[in-house]
Amino acid sequence: MRKIVVAGNWKMNKNLNETASLISEIKKALSENKVNADVIICPPFTSLETASSLVKGTSIKLGAQNMYFEDSGAFTGEISADMLKSVGCEYVILGHSERRTIFGETDEIINKKT
Repeated sequence: MRKIVVAGNWKMNKNLNETASLISEIKKALSENKVNADVIICPPFTSLETASSLVKGTSIKLGAQNMYFEDSGAFTGEISADMLKSVGCEYVILGHSERRTIFGETDEIINKKT
């Protein structure tokens, strides 16, 4: 049997207060309804630490919307796997059609990130 995964990509939406509010609503909905699925939220980078603290101790998993393929260095605006792990991310969205279309990411770049 396949495992059901429901992941929400928040894209470039939700500031810190909105993040807290949405997570509160998600937690309430999950507590009121039997959900037979893994739930993953992928808020913007600016909300990851807040989201991490708010989902701690729940079944909600945390993911990021992107990741760079280098471990560290002079890559302004990028974020590494280690940085994502340090705030509690277990998942990351790679190869999204918007990243390919708008930012020109290729299969080669996605493979490096993987």
